[in-house]
Amino acid sequence: MPTTPRKARIFLRSGRAKIVGRDPFTIQLLCGTSGYTQPITLGIDAGYAHIGYSAITEKEELIGGELELLPEISKRITDRKKYRQTRRNRLRHRIKRFDNRKHPDDWLAPSIQHKLDSHIKLVERLKARMPITKVIIETAKFDGQKLVKPDIKGKEYQQGEQLGYKNLTNYIRHRDGYQCQNPECKNKNPDRVLQVHHLGYWKNPPDRSNRPGNLITLCDKCHTSPNHNKGKLLHGWEPKVKPLKASTFMSTIYRRVRRDLGAEQAFGYVTDFTRHELGLEKSHHNDAFVIAGGTTQKRAEPLMLEQIRRHKRSMEQFYDAKYIDLRTGEKVSGSTLNSGRRTRNKNLNGENLRVYRGQKVSKGQRRIKKQRYPYNPNDYVMFEKKVYCVIGMQNLGTGVKIANYPGVANKVVNVNKVQPIKRRSGLCART
Repeated sequence: MPTTPRKARIFLRSGRAKIVGRDPFTIQLLCGTSGYTQPITLGIDAGYAHIGYSAITEKEELIGGELELLPEISKRITDRKKYRQTRRNRLRHRIKRFDNRKHPDDWLAPSIQHKLDSHIKLVERLKARMPITKVIIETAKFDGQKLVKPDIKGKEYQQGEQLGYKNLTNYIRHRDGYQCQNPECKNKNPDRVLQVHHLGYWKNPPDRSNRPGNLITLCDKCHTSPNHNKGKLLHGWEPKVKPLKASTFMSTIYRRVRRDLGAEQAFGYVTDFTRHELGLEKSHHNDAFVIAGGTTQKRAEPLMLEQIRRHKRSMEQFYDAKYIDLRTGEKVSGSTLNSGRRTRNKNLNGENLRVYRGQKVSKGQRRIKKQRYPYNPNDYVMFEKKVYCVIGMQNLGTGVKIANYPGVANKVVNVNKVQPIKRRSGLCART
């Protein structure tokens, strides 16, 4: 079971334990011990960009926090495809491939697979450090079946009608990105109250149904009684509601995570209701605490993690040519001012923007990296007795670009003048 920093120092100094990991800091006992474990429940607030986690016992929260996932996975996959196609086009002949286009039944797109692997990796890391007996994951913000049949049944709905209504309102707010959908909204209050508005109230006969297509999110400054009158903002307003592609995208992740981890299911609208009952602020950490069944347990200091790219495997790097845009006078890349042609077989071509190419400022070039460099972005190095974050390597690995140097935004120093402090890759503590 997790121990205190004081006991950990005593174990390390006496040689009865060794350090086996960081983020969180973990030691392993070198002496025999048994019978000191208690059941632990792990709550996971799964998400597209952030994952909340919280591991609790009956008395306290052992660890909790958030993980910020690596962004722009789709862009990296697109870049990889571009480089691969460029290399293949240089070949005089390439063997045709017709038998390698089938995918297994459980195949996922690479960007979705990365999200799935990140969720599983976080849970496995926590399981390796604590005797977790049960995992509960929030599968969705709302219950889709209850949207079709809103009758409240079951033990979880015995707390009143507001719990069932939370399912629908949570769906609408989540669909609208927790933002007021009035394009002319002037409410700048960060703590503005979001309400659900019936779009068809003004029709004859009025449409006051609670179907999702008739509901939209508005703030309390826009959703007022005067704005409902004829000739005002809301009377006759029929905006097109947003589709829920993001939730459909994440639903695939939730199902696979539950299957691969053997986790139990929880819904976001129940989490939201319970969190309000406990008086907790909205955060991924607090949501995970509620998902795990936390109520009055002693809370732990949140451990904020971030996912950092381990290696840039591409040995080839392409730098596009730069031109002056005749419309604005700004320097833009050649791919921005393209010909507009997209396909040969269908008329999907756009505007030809090459006519706006002015003077060429720099030529395009290909660079081949022939060796692995000692430092990667986000590593920490010591320079002039101070710690700096590495942005990247330059000049064939002879220079290190560091951030926040006094007087210089990005300074390049000789690689021999810096000392390594910490290599940051994978799941690391956020700084």
